[in-house]
Amino acid sequence: MIFEPEFYHEWDGGESAFEAIAYLRKDSADEERDLFDLREFSYLWVNRDWELRVGISKVFWGVAESQHLVDTINQTDLVANPDGEDKLGQPMVQAVYVSDHGDFSLFVLPGFRERTFPGEEGRLRGRYWVDTDNPIYESSGEDERVDFALRWKHYIGDYDVGVHYFRGTNRDPGFVPGFDSEGNVVLRPYYELMDQVGLDLQLTRGGWLWKLEAIARESEVDRYSAMVGGFEYTLYGLGGSVMDLGLLAEAHLDSRGENAPVAFNRDLFVGGRLTWNDEADTNLVAGTFWDAENGSTFARVEFERRLGSRHKLEVEVQKLMNIDGFDPLYPIRRDSFLQVALSRYF
Repeated sequence: MIFEPEFYHEWDGGESAFEAIAYLRKDSADEERDLFDLREFSYLWVNRDWELRVGISKVFWGVAESQHLVDTINQTDLVANPDGEDKLGQPMVQAVYVSDHGDFSLFVLPGFRERTFPGEEGRLRGRYWVDTDNPIYESSGEDERVDFALRWKHYIGDYDVGVHYFRGTNRDPGFVPGFDSEGNVVLRPYYELMDQVGLDLQLTRGGWLWKLEAIARESEVDRYSAMVGGFEYTLYGLGGSVMDLGLLAEAHLDSRGENAPVAFNRDLFVGGRLTWNDEADTNLVAGTFWDAENGSTFARVEFERRLGSRHKLEVEVQKLMNIDGFDPLYPIRRDSFLQVALSRYF
């Protein structure tokens, strides 16, 4: 069961605003899924060329469909959904200067949010569960360290471009084997410090969207680059109807190759997005990931539709197939799933 109340209020002719979104989740089987989080709890001030946001908030960066490499600010709420799209709220001070030469943003990020992981009774998980009670930090400040980020974004003709620099604690943890109080083997998350520069670029031309996300990341133990890029081509008025079909193809590359501890190192994603363009806002996104090095394959389908004015139906299917023994997805190779969610708004 998930409860997510929202509150928004603005004043001074829209120059000031307050937004709050709370998130409460209760799981019947896995207590590690139980969560109370403030996704948003922030004050926004806007005046001519300046914007200032203070509090807890979420920031999204990225243009690709299958993976958001550059989306760095907020921590992933992994137990909410394994696709990494759900994020925890992040304490921040964000200042934005808006000019004819683009938007310049400065982020001051006091406090670090640990990633959520399933517990011993939860899914998705491998043989060893992650001990979130005993994380390891490279920084002596641990979860009280203050991180920083800079970002520039602009529109140049048909191009949307964003460039960022981030310095702070890596949101993607590594893992160190350890033992719990009963002597069982567990994995302790290790959060290293990193410097990252990144680019997100999108070209819009006719029915085509060409997309690219790329990062270069450096830490004490590693230095690598990664990218995801491809296209989306939309067929409007499919078969003479009001429906649109978007054809998707994206390639994933990681300079660490087969040694990369991530699922997408030499992978290809192909899929489609079907939009009904009806009052119920019905849409379907389906795609398949294929690892060019070991042949591991998994498919994902997402469907959503409003039911009347108060309800929304969401269906998600993930199927893992032919997962190679050396693939990072191997520990969860048996965790294919079907998820159905019914939301009521009031």
